[in-house]
Amino acid sequence: MTPTTHDTRPHAPTAPPPPKPPVLTPLGLVTVLLGAALPMIDFFVVNVALPDIESDLRAPAATLEMVVAGYAVAYAVLLVLGGRLGDTYGRRGLFLWGAVSFGVTSLACGLAPTAWWLVAARVAQGAASALMLPQVLATIHATTSGERRARAVSLYGSVGGVSMVLGQILGGVLVAADLWGTGWRMVFLINVPVAVLALVLAVRSVPDSRAERPARGDLGGTVLLAVALTAFLLPLTEGRAAGWPLWSVLTLVAAPVLIWAFAVVERRAEESGGSPLLPPSLMREPGVRRGLLIGLPIFIGFSGWMFVSAVTLQEGLGYGALKAGLTLIPMGVAQFTASLLAPRLVNRLGSRALTLCALVHGAGVTVLALTVLWAPWSALTPLALAPGLALCGFGQGIQLPLYFRVLLSAVPAARAGAGSGLAATAQQSCLAVGVATLGSLFLALHSGVGLREAFATVLAVQLAGLLGLAALSLRLPRDLG
Repeated sequence: MTPTTHDTRPHAPTAPPPPKPPVLTPLGLVTVLLGAALPMIDFFVVNVALPDIESDLRAPAATLEMVVAGYAVAYAVLLVLGGRLGDTYGRRGLFLWGAVSFGVTSLACGLAPTAWWLVAARVAQGAASALMLPQVLATIHATTSGERRARAVSLYGSVGGVSMVLGQILGGVLVAADLWGTGWRMVFLINVPVAVLALVLAVRSVPDSRAERPARGDLGGTVLLAVALTAFLLPLTEGRAAGWPLWSVLTLVAAPVLIWAFAVVERRAEESGGSPLLPPSLMREPGVRRGLLIGLPIFIGFSGWMFVSAVTLQEGLGYGALKAGLTLIPMGVAQFTASLLAPRLVNRLGSRALTLCALVHGAGVTVLALTVLWAPWSALTPLALAPGLALCGFGQGIQLPLYFRVLLSAVPAARAGAGSGLAATAQQSCLAVGVATLGSLFLALHSGVGLREAFATVLAVQLAGLLGLAALSLRLPRDLG
């Protein structure tokens, strides 16, 4: 019998199993969606409070525009940078820092002693939002898959759309409540405990994730885009009120030059293998360009409308902040309903769903314009305005998810991160431009032809944009991918 031998050679150590990917729990999903809602609510929550801010801080109308637009500019410019910081240093950590910063800057807004202090605090608040928001969608993508991811992304889109209208409704409720004599300040102070809640929940429930190969930052592009947007928006908001002094004309003339310089820096960064803020090669894709064109009337029109409607309802119709906010409930309900129907509608109609929602939205704008022009002011009750508002809300509820779907469907999968950053930056930039352009047009006409006619003119401009959107949608491929 052959004796049994034992292999005494050392065995190679067994490789440890790969770490399990982090999983987003239901509580974690609720937490990051709360982080997504806060920045969008805060963009619009201030609109209904503007008359009270104007009275309390003796702020001119142009400065009130900067309270809204300054937030949007900082938000737009820093979104991509915030996303890249999360990719590099961990999304959970950036979400936590964003929540803390959002709470602190909200406190600074609520305690503002002057109008320009409030503008500066709003800019800082926009920067804090840009730290927090990009981590939400990135965390969802990194910690979910399959049907769970599709459901989470759908919820993300619904939260984003509804938050825009909810912000204005909530602003009216908080101003009217005048809790502890805080008046308009509560629209900002309420963020502090909510940010603390988001922070506590995130520590307990949001898993960490980061990119395997994070892209480098683009400091030069970030600075140039910020300067270019400021050079365009500042004279539009402040120049008219100041009588168009020389600085405002020179700044406005410099804006196209700065945008050109930004484009040059981005092209060189991409050609040298860098990571530009907005990659020029993506902008050359026909589908991406069409997606960006679609976003122009959607977001410029929406933010301009929300600013102008808040002023009209309160100064023109004499509504209090609460009544002005509650007047928009039909729009919010219709928008939420439409956002839930959007996936089914797109599956059935493809890109023609965008044509339909643009026409429905345009019908709502037309009904509102005719109501405002033909009815006596005393007859313009919330009930009289409800049909037009509901039609507008239904169209808007489908437009937002379709914008992202059209634009991102033209982006190669390998560049999904850059495409998402481009889509979000374009969205926030258009929101800022909408307040500056349509808001300035409204305020200029207000003092000349009257508030009723100024409001109808802004609606007519918005209607023209929606008809252009409907025409453009007919050139899209039927299948959105």
